[in-house]
Amino acid sequence: MKGKVLITGGAGYVGCVLVPLLLEAGREVAVYDIMYYGKGNLPSHPKLKVVKADIRDTARLAAEVKGCDAVIHLACISNDPSFELDAGLGKSINYDCFEPMVKACRDAGVRRFIYASSSSVYGVSESPEVTEEHPLKPLTDYSRYKALCEDILRRYQSPSFGTVIIRPATVCGYSPRMRLDLSVNILTNLAVNNRRVTVFGGSQKRPNLHIADMAELYALLLELPDDKLAGDTFNAGYQNHTIAQLAEMARRVVEAEMPEKAPIEIVASPTDDLRSYHVSSGKIAARLGFRPKRSVEDAIRDLCRAFKAGKLPDSLTDPRYFNVKTMKALTSARSA
Repeated sequence: MKGKVLITGGAGYVGCVLVPLLLEAGREVAVYDIMYYGKGNLPSHPKLKVVKADIRDTARLAAEVKGCDAVIHLACISNDPSFELDAGLGKSINYDCFEPMVKACRDAGVRRFIYASSSSVYGVSESPEVTEEHPLKPLTDYSRYKALCEDILRRYQSPSFGTVIIRPATVCGYSPRMRLDLSVNILTNLAVNNRRVTVFGGSQKRPNLHIADMAELYALLLELPDDKLAGDTFNAGYQNHTIAQLAEMARRVVEAEMPEKAPIEIVASPTDDLRSYHVSSGKIAARLGFRPKRSVEDAIRDLCRAFKAGKLPDSLTDPRYFNVKTMKALTSARSA
């Protein structure tokens, strides 16, 4: 499938790595994004069209998606704290507009719809390997609506409108639209700039995936034949580690990358966030041949290089790196 692709939320954390990758491969790309977090340093390119618009505006989306062969749906109010700031806004963006958007894409002639769900739909699990057949037990509205959208999308699968659902692990690493509110990125930021890392809990397991591998997976999903995907669901992760292990990795890698600075201290603190799961990515490897190439340590090294290059100024305080801080400002502005 070599045609034009529209990416909702394409100016976000993953989109700003994915879009250049697709452009380099010769694809024509349209980014459809409300720009709550800015344009994210998307490249200027003759094959890139950037549309500042709301996915709840189904008529506008229907017009923009005409001529597109594929849609990658990344747009959402991302993470639980941001969603909970304004549950009505979160539901309207993450759920209410989803089926109208899917229908509009199908009716416009889109042939493939790729949906970014979340591994958080599994909730807490003691299973040693959480496969795609594991019962969904979402603990929050954010993850519950992710799961409900999966059900909606499956109903639209057809020979002329192929769908696929990806349940990504927590993404980590550097992006031009940086997020420093994700576990590995948080720990690295604190290790680099505070030389002190607080671990909340520590025993909870978290699956992780390097952002470059995440982008390469979406690119692969555009290339695969219909019968490989056809309404299926895939976990996408690489390494499962406890929060304590991730903190130790951040300490070790940052001290190696920045030996001139003070040693890094790790401090333990209790937490109410007990979400823990060990996600299996065996199915996506066996069925699609997708095997991540980069480790959590690689993501930490990439972040260290970005810090040393001055690409992340005011990283502990600037709201642009933290979704919940940006959403708080937007919520306050709407209520003023």
